[in-house]
Amino acid sequence: MIVPVILAGGSGTRLWPASRKSYPKQFTNLVGDHSLFQESVVRLSGERFAPPMVVTGTDFRFIVADQLDQIGIDGADILLEPDARNTAPAILAAALCHEDTPDTILLVAPSDHQVLDGAAFAEAVDAGVRAAENGEIVTFGITPSSPETGYGYLELSKPPRAGKSQPLKSFVEKPGRGVAVELVEGGRHLWNAGIFMFRVDTIIRAFDTLAPQLVIPCRAALATGAKDLCFFRLGAEAYSRCESISVDYAVMEAADSLHVVPVDCGWSDLGSWRAVHGTSDQDSDGNALSGSATQIGCSNSMLRSDRADTRIVGLGLENIAAIATDDAILVANMNDSEQVKDVVAELKLIEAPQADEFRRCERPWGHYETLSLGARFQVKRIVVKPGGRLSLQSHQHRAEHWVVVEGTATVVVGETVSMLSENESTYIPLGAVHRLENQGKVPLTLIEVQSGAYLGEDDITRYEDIYARVEEATA
Repeated sequence: MIVPVILAGGSGTRLWPASRKSYPKQFTNLVGDHSLFQESVVRLSGERFAPPMVVTGTDFRFIVADQLDQIGIDGADILLEPDARNTAPAILAAALCHEDTPDTILLVAPSDHQVLDGAAFAEAVDAGVRAAENGEIVTFGITPSSPETGYGYLELSKPPRAGKSQPLKSFVEKPGRGVAVELVEGGRHLWNAGIFMFRVDTIIRAFDTLAPQLVIPCRAALATGAKDLCFFRLGAEAYSRCESISVDYAVMEAADSLHVVPVDCGWSDLGSWRAVHGTSDQDSDGNALSGSATQIGCSNSMLRSDRADTRIVGLGLENIAAIATDDAILVANMNDSEQVKDVVAELKLIEAPQADEFRRCERPWGHYETLSLGARFQVKRIVVKPGGRLSLQSHQHRAEHWVVVEGTATVVVGETVSMLSENESTYIPLGAVHRLENQGKVPLTLIEVQSGAYLGEDDITRYEDIYARVEEATA
């Protein structure tokens, strides 16, 4: 069986405003009905695959668990990094988790890429297995469709043969336009997709030889880690001693035996709005529309609105990406869309909350969305999924009013337990110990009005929590 190792970290800056640090692109429905993360998991599921191991950050743990549940994936291992240290420590930690079965084959893949031809990718995996079983480290090279400057390249000694692994000659850093044209026209270069396959003992041996500085702290992070619900947390102090380095730099570029499997599978890393536009359904004028979007006289443009009540209209646009969310709008020339990360950096400088956060915040019990915020008040829409239960908590600086608009709420305030149905309300005094729960079979929706001198999410003291978050200061 092949064990998929799915890397699901990332800051999500390149597809702002639809992707942000608090909810990056891999968890977003950019194309199709599922998130890129879910599509990656499904692609690496089936008879020959074991349940996946997902390596992600602590902040994303409940999002990962929820999205796995949505697509019916059971038995996944979710490995939590205390802080992101790039791909090399993440891959090494995943390999060390399987050290007791050294002949296990791992297939490492990012969670935010798109593959349109699943059958072609499956054939490439078959070829990769054969090479990995022989002790090779395998990477997958994508047949280039254009001279892209946003990807690294893999150089082969001779033209690639579909479905056959062959030795890698060298890695090529992201080239300029002229060099990229030469690489593609030469016929011996493939895009580097960052997808790898190897036996467990092969990759551990490679790290022991080429990046020994990572092995001791990684082993210590596993030894000092702990089970937390359905997750495994790596030890924070030990993991912080791992160098932040990509697996390419740490191991792959210096490895003696690296093979490449060429594949033409409609792959894209969706690293810019131009890339998303290129893989989206388009009209006869090259326009890609999604959500509440309308175009009049536009060409080669992308219009997207993520809110049903926010309609975006393009008039006479050419080569433009216009992306609207409920709290931000990006209008960019498609040729400059790879610089969107610079927009995020600029917003951080002026401390704009839109740089990293959405108004809607995901929680293990459901989500909430800020509707209005003033100096001494805040209005939220809170949705609690069936079986969801907020922690038993209190606030030092705010009181709360709750109005149920859908479903039935079980409310605890002090020693009093009550049931609230639609159009009923309650008041939570400042300092009162309270809890909200949905014991029903349909989502519970309520409007919360907070009032007080301080309304930050860190004004919370937890006493009990079924999601093991007693020490965390979030709702």
